[in-house]
This record gives sequence, structure tokens and C-alpha cells, in this order.
Amino acid sequence: MDAKNRFETKTTFALSRLEWLGFLTVSLVLAVQHHDEIRWGVFVLLFAVIDVVGYLPGAIAYRRSPDGRVPRGCYVAYNTMHSLVTAGLIAGAWALFVRPEWALLALPVHLMGDRALFGNSLKPFGVAFEPETVPAFRAFEQRYRSAADSEEGAAPRTSVEDTDAVRA
Repeated sequence: MDAKNRFETKTTFALSRLEWLGFLTVSLVLAVQHHDEIRWGVFVLLFAVIDVVGYLPGAIAYRRSPDGRVPRGCYVAYNTMHSLVTAGLIAGAWALFVRPEWALLALPVHLMGDRALFGNSLKPFGVAFEPETVPAFRAFEQRYRSAADSEEGAAPRTSVEDTDAVRA
């Protein structure tokens, strides 16, 4: 993945998940080391609010929708609540207005767990709210894989016609 090719291969996706797993491990180790200093009610609240606000409304809308479509606001809520920026703002505000505390580890534990264990990140508007492979992406991935395999690891440059075929 780079700035011009915003997709990941299975290998680069696995490597990204491995990085998130490293951050999850650090967060969990800190939580274990400071378990007696954590206000567990606050931890559970902070852990849960991410999905209560960011995931559940979209999941319910998805399951109730006959065609699986959900309002854009569900994507915005999901992406807002599952953002590391939002987590940083929540932690900063909590530390400033309440107090700095180990219960704030609930935020990285939740977000790193989602990314490392489940492979979930932010949701683009053009895909289903619940994970399913877009047929055009599946076709692109197959073409990419066969081209990369035949070129000893380097995919050939694509033409405008190739790019348009993937969009179709």
C-alpha cells in the first residue's frame, strides 16, 4: 500500500495486523501490571462506548435493512468512534477534566483488538457495513496476484483500460 495504491495484499495486511498486535500487547501488559489501580467500571464504560455509539446503530440498521444499506451517519459514527484521534481526544479530555488513570487503557485495548484480532479498521462508504468482499475488489485482487506472481514480485504498470475494468 502506498499513497497512490490504497489497498493491501494479504501479506501487507497481516504485517499491519502484527503491528497492531504489538500495540495491543503493550496495552494489555500495562493493564495487567496496573490491574489493582484500574477503576474497572470506568474501563468497561470506555471500552463499551466505542461500540455502543459507533458500531451497534449501524449493525442494527444493517440487519433490519432488506438490502443491507445503512445511513451514511452509521459509517461516520463508526469511523469517529473507532478513530485513534477520537480515542486520543477522549483520553486527553478525561485526563484533563477527570484525572489521568489506567482505565484509559480501555481505549487502545479496544481499538488495537479490533485491528489486530478482527482485522477491522475504518469503514469506507462504498462497502457493506458488515464485512463482505466487493466483487470488483475480488477480481482486482486475482489479477494483481497473478501479475505479481508472473513478474517475480513486481506488478506491471496498469493501463487506463485495466483501471476502468476494475471500476466496473
